[in-house]
Amino acid sequence: PTSAQVSAVPQPGRFRYTLDNDVLTTEQRQFYEDNGYLLIKKLISDEDIERFRKEFVRICKKEVKPLGAMIMKDESLRSQYGQSEKVVNKVQDFQEDEELFRYCTLPEVLKYVECFTGPNIMAMHTMLINKLPDSDKQTFLHPMHQDLHYFPFRPADRIVCAWTAMERADQHNGCLVVQPGTHQETLKPHGYPKWEGKTNKLFHGLLDEDERSPRVHLVMEKGDTVFFHPLLIHGSGINKTAGFRKSISCHFASSECYYIDVKNTTQEDLEKELVEMVHKKYDATSVELKVSLGLCALCYHSRQFPF
Repeated sequence: PTSAQVSAVPQPGRFRYTLDNDVLTTEQRQFYEDNGYLLIKKLISDEDIERFRKEFVRICKKEVKPLGAMIMKDESLRSQYGQSEKVVNKVQDFQEDEELFRYCTLPEVLKYVECFTGPNIMAMHTMLINKLPDSDKQTFLHPMHQDLHYFPFRPADRIVCAWTAMERADQHNGCLVVQPGTHQETLKPHGYPKWEGKTNKLFHGLLDEDERSPRVHLVMEKGDTVFFHPLLIHGSGINKTAGFRKSISCHFASSECYYIDVKNTTQEDLEKELVEMVHKKYDATSVELKVSLGLCALCYHSRQFPF
């Protein structure tokens, strides 16, 4: 529990995606209701971001090895850069890393999260993204997608992502791109994009994307944080710079959320792919997308953390 100042029941007729609270203004609530995201400027301090950055470098150098974390790399760069941040694209499921997991417990983050989930909060999925410079052979562009595709729990309206820029993010280094209002749509079929070059594992995108739908590039400064709905269609552009665009994020959910069976749904193929990955990595014989209420949707040894 974080406070008793949020009603866990949405206000009928006016607000569906936010709960009554004393944090968001009426204008902020209405903006999220209409658009599916809300950007809060300078929410996270430079000091905290620097601590997260240092811990990420330590993980890249294998000075620390967080239990259960998935370290995603561009193996083609290892011979050139060795064990460094120039190779690691993402640290996923960092819940066992005490320093990085501090992000999920920051009071300034949780006071906003509570406005969408209610006071009893679970951290369901964590990522520190280090968007590498794109090349002719490998792109780190993430196609337009809906995060709910990866999550076998509901209701969607009580799930929210907090995504913080660790440095300026703009169209040059591949900032987030959102399609406002698409959180009001249903979960759509996803798969791998049909483009030239290598595609990243689990970087699924919409199979039938509406190119005419308006898009907004979220230009963000260091410490800016965007909160968005899991059905909001979004992605990230190409990193045209020689630098690395870092961000840290967590998907939070109400403790009242429940798991669903994804059989015969648009998420079934994702489950099959994940099961195959777990079989290869852990020699597991029996795994499903939902293992228990205490497991994360993408990593089978993650925990949920009620605060």
